[in-house]
Amino acid sequence: MAGQVPACPQHMSLEELRTAVVEGERTAAVAATRSALGEGVPARSILDDALVPAMATVGDLFKRRQYYVPEMLMAARAMKACMEVLRPELVAAKVEPLARVLGATVQGDLHDIGKNLVLMMLEGAGFEIVDLGVDCTPERVVTAVREHGARLICLSALLTTTMPAMRETIAALEAAGVRGQVAVLVGGAPLTQAYADEIGADGYAPDAASAVDKAKEVLARLTA
Repeated sequence: MAGQVPACPQHMSLEELRTAVVEGERTAAVAATRSALGEGVPARSILDDALVPAMATVGDLFKRRQYYVPEMLMAARAMKACMEVLRPELVAAKVEPLARVLGATVQGDLHDIGKNLVLMMLEGAGFEIVDLGVDCTPERVVTAVREHGARLICLSALLTTTMPAMRETIAALEAAGVRGQVAVLVGGAPLTQAYADEIGADGYAPDAASAVDKAKEVLARLTA
């Protein structure tokens, strides 16, 4: 149309990337990431202007019950694939993550879908992730805090029988003298805010969509 200003190619690539991630289209999202890099879009802009907003949209859709766990997983996996492409560029550009986060399913529990989804959502929000996997002993978590200098630990439990391992992990952090340097966020189907308060956790997230906001909240209190 005469007089219409053409869209900036960079903006088009980022918009395509946002849409692909929200829709869980992994192949299209990776292609859009590569396209944006090829057009000279800085890695930081791709993260801040495409991936972070896309995952925020996904979280909002989940909270409004327009998305469910399968849609969130598809979007998170698309974002994670993009991060694999983007990570070397972010390192080269010396882009600092918001914080380093440890994720672990506690000792005795082998369930990891919830943990994985939370960690992918956090990575999409700009956090650096260290995934300790499942069946993590308190000692392993303490060692990882020291090794990685993490500022946040996300502990997950799906079984009521493994919930006490969260208390034991927090107690181990206290005994090791590192509790004050790290915030602890807990979650999982059987958990409640009351239980999180009872065991001395810094925060509780009922779902992956809420975890990002809660993570930022507890970290802000830690550094205040």
